[in-house]
Amino acid sequence: MAALAGVSIPTVSKVINEREDVAPATRKRVLEALRTAEYHPPGQRNALAPPRSPLVDVMVDSVTTAYYAEVMDGILDCAKSHGLEIVLSTTEQRRGPSGDLADRMQSQGRRGLILVTSRWSAREIKAAKKRGIAVVVIDPINPPGTGVASVGATNWAGGKAATEHLLGLGHTRIAFIGGPTSAECSQDREHGYVAALLERGIPISGEYVLAGTFDPATGRRGAAQLLALDSPPQAIFAASDSIALGVLAEAHARGVSIPEDLSVIGFDGTYISEQTSPQLTTVAQPLREMGRTAVRALTREMEGGKPDLTRVELATQLIIRSSTAPASP
Repeated sequence: MAALAGVSIPTVSKVINEREDVAPATRKRVLEALRTAEYHPPGQRNALAPPRSPLVDVMVDSVTTAYYAEVMDGILDCAKSHGLEIVLSTTEQRRGPSGDLADRMQSQGRRGLILVTSRWSAREIKAAKKRGIAVVVIDPINPPGTGVASVGATNWAGGKAATEHLLGLGHTRIAFIGGPTSAECSQDREHGYVAALLERGIPISGEYVLAGTFDPATGRRGAAQLLALDSPPQAIFAASDSIALGVLAEAHARGVSIPEDLSVIGFDGTYISEQTSPQLTTVAQPLREMGRTAVRALTREMEGGKPDLTRVELATQLIIRSSTAPASP
């Protein structure tokens, strides 16, 4: 640059720093050289550079189910339109003391955090929010604490609709296989199941109500336990499509015909419910819209606003397919 202008390096530095002790002709020659070289001062370079997209963590317990895939599809779709950059990780990858984890997220420039059925305590969430990180949860496993935006579906109504469908087919021995007992979504689905039975005057049998995790292994174990009873159920309401997959697999392994011998209904309405044989009757959640709703709520909080509601519930829909049928005479 100095050679191009025919001056010394200190003179170029004086011009860049707008010092007054430079002759007008010399200053003009240096400025022309700077323009020719397309030089921009550091502050101006930063101003001209495109702004970096805000970084948002999405944390899940697992990435192996269709539920997560469909929620993530909605998150990514909405994040793109809001100019957010998504970083996906699992809960176990990010374990550690709550303060340390929040400090690490802050140092990495995270602006927001979406927890999808993830086991974060209210203390961990509070630590993140204390450091200026916006937090939204989808179907929390643990209660997220006060003032935290939460997105889910009408789980109680969906659980009641699923059970009423089975009752309408003439089934009276109906079992329920749920997810974690601490998960609000599973609790609500179970409460809907209980409400439907009590309305018909059918007592709740403790041996017909099981819990586990939202995976096929829970369905297999639960179905094995239920089908071994002296009075096995005529129908099983699984609290997720993944649990229902396990129920179908265990029934097949035992030679139990679906739906002739056992009706099965799931919950979620994921794409796998259409790929089973027989196709799975299920209660569909608007999973992609849940993801989009979470991003919109997170964006409002990142911009300094407050959520319109701390709890948003989107409507569920019963989808009847061929895994349920009238009870045998």
